[in-house]
Amino acid sequence: MADQPKIHPVQEDIEAQQKPTAPLVPRDTSKSDHGDPAAAERYPPFQRTIPVMHSKPPKRKRSCLCKCMCWTISLLLILIIIIAATVGILWLAFKPKLPKFSVDRMQVSQLNLSDNSSLEATFNVTITARNPNEKIGIYYEGGSRINVYYTDTKLCEGSLPKFYQGHKNTTVLNIPLTGQTENATALANTLQERQQRTGNVPLNLRVKQPVRIKLGKLKLMKVNFRVRCRLVVNSLNPDNNSIRIQDSSCKFRFRL
Repeated sequence: MADQPKIHPVQEDIEAQQKPTAPLVPRDTSKSDHGDPAAAERYPPFQRTIPVMHSKPPKRKRSCLCKCMCWTISLLLILIIIIAATVGILWLAFKPKLPKFSVDRMQVSQLNLSDNSSLEATFNVTITARNPNEKIGIYYEGGSRINVYYTDTKLCEGSLPKFYQGHKNTTVLNIPLTGQTENATALANTLQERQQRTGNVPLNLRVKQPVRIKLGKLKLMKVNFRVRCRLVVNSLNPDNNSIRIQDSSCKFRFRL
């Protein structure tokens, strides 16, 4: 049996099948910068947009806080104006004057150094309180304190009685004062030496007195009167019945 002839494909047909449908770009050439026009029409180039910055609206919390502060400051100013106007009217209507105090007399009943080195003192002080106001009364309340010092050491203490002082009134008060100072040997020697050397002894009298002011029929809130008197006496000897006040000056002030 004879051999059948072999069939070989034609080279041209193979190259035709492998031939690309799209034109090839030579190796030494670059692609077009514009690309495919048809693709550009279908897909327009992407353009980056710059975001628009909008200013932030003011915060409501800050606005409310500013309004509250403005209202508060306004109310305080109005209140201050009302108080100032009221005080001015009262000042013109009542013409207030500060009370006056003076220490007129002092007696020393006891000023002895005991066996345990404590200094026992008993004084009696005569104080004159004057109310120079024509339309203002003064209520002297309880809780007052009156102290007598030598330099910074308290010798004795007491209190003023409760009473009402009317318009243009002068009241004389006799105040007993007692005290005891521990470890006072050096103090007693200093007082005796000062009296012998100079012939006088300086003392400080301090008064703290709660009062209420009466304007017509209106009774105001309680305030504190503070009186400081500087005294110079010729002696603190209990046996000396002629103790004289050589110098006396008092300063008066009050606090709410």
